[in-house]
Amino acid sequence: MQFRPCIDIHQGKVKQVVGVTLNSQSQSLRTNFIADKSAVYFANLYKKDNLSGGHIIMLDNNEETKQEAVNSLKIFPNGLQIGGGLTAKNANEFLESGASHIIISSGIFTNNIFDIKRLRSLVDIVGKEKIVLDLSCRKKGNDEYFALINKWQVFTDLAVNVETLEMLSKYCDEFLIHSVDVEGKRQGVDEELLKILGGCNELLITYAGGIRNLEDIKLIEKLEKGKINFTIGSALDIFGGDLSYREVVNYVNKK
Repeated sequence: MQFRPCIDIHQGKVKQVVGVTLNSQSQSLRTNFIADKSAVYFANLYKKDNLSGGHIIMLDNNEETKQEAVNSLKIFPNGLQIGGGLTAKNANEFLESGASHIIISSGIFTNNIFDIKRLRSLVDIVGKEKIVLDLSCRKKGNDEYFALINKWQVFTDLAVNVETLEMLSKYCDEFLIHSVDVEGKRQGVDEELLKILGGCNELLITYAGGIRNLEDIKLIEKLEKGKINFTIGSALDIFGGDLSYREVVNYVNKK
């Protein structure tokens, strides 16, 4: 189990938002925290603590957001992944700026339908070992989990289950999976989704959503026998929450 930290950037600022509110209407955006420090500050922090594998997410296509992201990649070369509007056309630009991986979500769908040709084309361009697939998801009705795209507003046809993940692992190095219904709310983890993820043998998966305290981290560890990595946003004290960043780092280092 590893702690994979995050840097979410919106309008050139490091923010923590409730992701499901991030749509085209800015007045509906629910923001938990806006940092008075730059993205570079957080990249430096993670570099000093040797927390490789964290991710930068560009929450809009603002030029200041992109510049903050690129500056952060250069501070911690090959230590951070990056996502947010990435496609086969712009992926290499961010890899050349220092990203260890590119994070792809909407880029593998056409009209909300999974498109294996687009994924294979991406692999041909950047290589399987440089790709993280973001399959952030929520339940559709009371049935299965399905991947969401377009700022988590639109359901796709791709079910998130063991069979899907094992099939897609042929085309990527890792997975990043937010439980959208609990993400940013600090109300506890999605145990049902975690049990599904725990059934994926030998796959690198980072879970996000709902972590409030060390007890939630211990619950993930118990459910997944230490196989699943995790990320925390709004709950951390560095992002305005109550959970000590240093305590999380020390806990994982002891493990």
